[in-house]
Amino acid sequence: MAEKTDYAQFNNPDLAKMRHTAEHLLHDAARILWPHIKLAMGPATDDGYYFDFDPIDESGNTIKVSEADFEQLEEKMQWLKSLKLPISRQEISLEEAKKLFSDNPYKLDTLDTIAQRGDSVSVYWTGDSSLAGENYVNLSNGFYTENDQFVSVDLCAGPHVDNTSQVGEFKLLSVAGAYWHGDEKNKMLTRIYGTAFDSAEALHEYLHFQEEAKRRDHKVLGPQFDLFTFSEKVGGGLPLWTPKGTLLRNLLDSFVWELRQAKGYEKVEIPHITKKDLFETSGHWDKFKDELFRITTREGHEFAMKPMNCPFHTQIYDRKPHSYREMPQRYANTTMVYRDEQSGELAGLSRVRSITQDDAHVFCRESQVKGEALAIWDIIEQFYKGAGFSNLKVRLSLHDPEHMENYLGDEETWLYAENQLRDLIKEKQADFFEAPGEAAFYGPKIDFMGYDSLGREWQVATIQVDRNMPERFDLSCINEDGEKERVVMLHAAIMGSIERFMS
Repeated sequence: MAEKTDYAQFNNPDLAKMRHTAEHLLHDAARILWPHIKLAMGPATDDGYYFDFDPIDESGNTIKVSEADFEQLEEKMQWLKSLKLPISRQEISLEEAKKLFSDNPYKLDTLDTIAQRGDSVSVYWTGDSSLAGENYVNLSNGFYTENDQFVSVDLCAGPHVDNTSQVGEFKLLSVAGAYWHGDEKNKMLTRIYGTAFDSAEALHEYLHFQEEAKRRDHKVLGPQFDLFTFSEKVGGGLPLWTPKGTLLRNLLDSFVWELRQAKGYEKVEIPHITKKDLFETSGHWDKFKDELFRITTREGHEFAMKPMNCPFHTQIYDRKPHSYREMPQRYANTTMVYRDEQSGELAGLSRVRSITQDDAHVFCRESQVKGEALAIWDIIEQFYKGAGFSNLKVRLSLHDPEHMENYLGDEETWLYAENQLRDLIKEKQADFFEAPGEAAFYGPKIDFMGYDSLGREWQVATIQVDRNMPERFDLSCINEDGEKERVVMLHAAIMGSIERFMS
């Protein structure tokens, strides 16, 4: 297993600022080459940045942008860097911002969103803002340039470096199309990807990494080995598996089932749609409302394609009373779930709309939680050792106490479950890190992170402790005293998503 090389910015705020400023250099360079384009957005990302824009000329015709334009763009970026232009932040009123960006529908759209949130409006100036003139009279499409003088302004929350000379080594990588807001109903914009590092050596290493990643790209290897395909007639994010690909999927799933069967799991099957009532009780109707594929029957009843399997399994458990002697109940179910992902977020098998989960749920007594969770951990270790992933990292995904509205249940229930998982990790003597805000909406979880051959990190298996779903569905067993006892629900996925695992 390769060691992970970290190109991400989240551990390096200075790198994040530098990349954000490199993106501003890019959109300024683009405005110099094509003065009438409309800027849309351009954030820094984990390993670089991108810039979305509407590539129109003076007559409103579309400009064909390609990688052949990168040399000119990079030359202009280098020129702007060499000018050592100051970068400054300014807060302005919503009315002034709308006047400043009155000819840019994308900025006006963003300003409406800012107004709805009640946030302040900030712009960033590149260069001496006094060159803009009184009431910005010198600006055309947000910038002004003459000889070695340059100034531009953009709607931006920041942060940035203080001066363009502080942008390190940068490189433009690729060009693609992207819908505004990732919605295919909106206009297709042009997106340019780039990256930046604080040294030429780091940039060279990253570019080498990217070339190696292309050689291992599952979107190329999958069709090359005749494992899967996509069809425009079927739709984006809906992979079709060939006989060879299906065989491979079944082999992986059979391995998981062998390990589970040895731990006393039983297979169950569930439908792929459900009435609204089930997801309203579970909380998915509200928490997953933007990702649900909704269906209205001829009789006017609301149904949805399932985004998760756990509510169905609660109904299998709840079909009859359970004695404490029957506990725990362990259900395993490899099946598809469906998420209405935006078109711009789809990526090969890594981000799809039909997701195959090797799902399992354990309904147990409080005294059985530790033993059942350790058994799941044992399955995970055996599977990933067999698959060649021997060095999994452990993440304890916690709730965000400042945003309890995003979760089911109360603070006390969450803290108890989180401490239970924390003690479990310590018993396993595993190194781990905590990630507030990464919990599922119904409970905390232990996420296992694996690395591919290039050292890229992926979330794979998970163990979740859930006391909220049993409460909402009133799930219990009959204890030794003949009384009802609330059960605990454990969620477990070994591969997680078979599609993402294979990618």
